[in-house]
Amino acid sequence: MDTHLYLVRHGTTEWNELKRYQGHRDLPLSDAGKLQAERCAMRLRTADIAAVYSSDLTRAMDTAYSIAKAHELPVIPQEALREIDVGKWEGKSFEEIRSRSRELLEPWLQDTVNNPIPGGESYAQLRDRVIPKAMELISTHIGSSICIVSHSGPLKLILCHALGIEPSGRLRFELTNGSVSAITCFDDIRMRVSFLNDTCHLAT
Repeated sequence: MDTHLYLVRHGTTEWNELKRYQGHRDLPLSDAGKLQAERCAMRLRTADIAAVYSSDLTRAMDTAYSIAKAHELPVIPQEALREIDVGKWEGKSFEEIRSRSRELLEPWLQDTVNNPIPGGESYAQLRDRVIPKAMELISTHIGSSICIVSHSGPLKLILCHALGIEPSGRLRFELTNGSVSAITCFDDIRMRVSFLNDTCHLAT
């Protein structure tokens, strides 16, 4: 039996709009992000969703609440689905780091998968906490459709896993705030990406 997995990136926050790194800092959705959450709910209202799981950070939970409400479901928070811990980069833009704290950037650039962000996690560590949780949720809902609301980092690694590519492949595609992607799982093992970074609902 096929299992369908909808992946939703949370709506935008003030730091997203300012292009600042945002890891475990618990910021709310901006007004634009709240509208994106509502439009995500509209986009998925006809999907036969059996459960809604979310990162336990506010920006993801509030996005998930909009989706779950349309299906009369609770939101089930999962700490394992949090964004990567960006450590000393929290609240900084890439340009600020590059111009003022280059010593925090150079070691990471040598291997952006295995080297941790200074004071934070590596993408290898993120993969090792996110993928087992995603596979657990899939195996719990075989033959059903579920929704995971999370962040760019975790969702990109789930998609890399489905595509059979290394975590470094996350740099080859974009996940917009409020976007929806989908994966179909066959026999609890084989996976196919049905669509990626769908944002058509945000333009309505």
